Amino acid sequence: MTRYIVERLLWTVPVVIGVSVIVFLILHLTPGDPADVMLGPEATPEAIERLHRDLGLDRPLYTQYGLWIGRVARADLGFSYTIRAPVLDLVMAKFKNTLLLVVTGLAFSTILGMAAGMIAATHQNSWVDRAISATTLFGVSMPVFWLGIMLIMLFAVRLSWFPSAGMSSSGGGGVRDVLHHLVLPALTIAVASLGTVARFMRSAALEVMSQDYVRTARAKGLSEQRTHLVHTFKNALIPVITVVGMQIGYLLGGAVLTETVFSWPGLGRLMLDGILARDFPLVQGSVLLIALVFVLVNLAVDLLYAYVDPRIRYQ
Repeated sequence: MTRYIVERLLWTVPVVIGVSVIVFLILHLTPGDPADVMLGPEATPEAIERLHRDLGLDRPLYTQYGLWIGRVARADLGFSYTIRAPVLDLVMAKFKNTLLLVVTGLAFSTILGMAAGMIAATHQNSWVDRAISATTLFGVSMPVFWLGIMLIMLFAVRLSWFPSAGMSSSGGGGVRDVLHHLVLPALTIAVASLGTVARFMRSAALEVMSQDYVRTARAKGLSEQRTHLVHTFKNALIPVITVVGMQIGYLLGGAVLTETVFSWPGLGRLMLDGILARDFPLVQGSVLLIALVFVLVNLAVDLLYAYVDPRIRYQ
């Protein structure tokens, strides 16, 4: 197991480097100049050239990338063009807020999705199954930004149950206030993922329920509830764990839109601001952190297999 973990961690290096190359090229080859954004439309060619020289943008792309990746190897993500602060400090400060949003959304989607999937599987072809399937299909089909706006209109504007924007009230209100602001964005980011988890859980549970050992447990007089808890649920978790791990990437991607709609001060909104301002170091550092988190989550999912299914062993 230790050897497997070390090998997987070593494989993260080329993956992260590959991501960094793609992001670097996309940012530098798409139209738009950071100097134009920073200096404004009235900037002179001399001022733009001088700023290019100060930022190192006058050098060849391979030289710029080499200098940047060299700093990354020393845990230095560079300096933000627009905010004038170290990118690592900015990214880590915002990532905590995004992590809170993503973890809460993942908890919503995983717990509710697995519960809905099991209920649908144990009531196959009934009105309960059809209602859950229709609801999950609705959740998967809804765009994140549209759903967020609808939730704001209903629960923030009409009912005034939850705040519509921000992470806390003016002046701050402690943990309770943060949780109050967290409900709507976490629910928004979780709905589509919830539908995916529920559908996979239903399919996996139905497959397990058709196995001989489940029929044998029933024949021995084991109650339906205990049969589903002891045999069906645990053995259906293998494919669901894979889906939940993949949803981490989806939730991190959805955080960009969700944080924008709800003015949540997280990494997604910071990255969007960096893209609009052509702040290369800020965007590169943000994407690099998201890629690293996704790779480590996939490793954690692989390791969970060995605990859920004792037949799985890594050599």
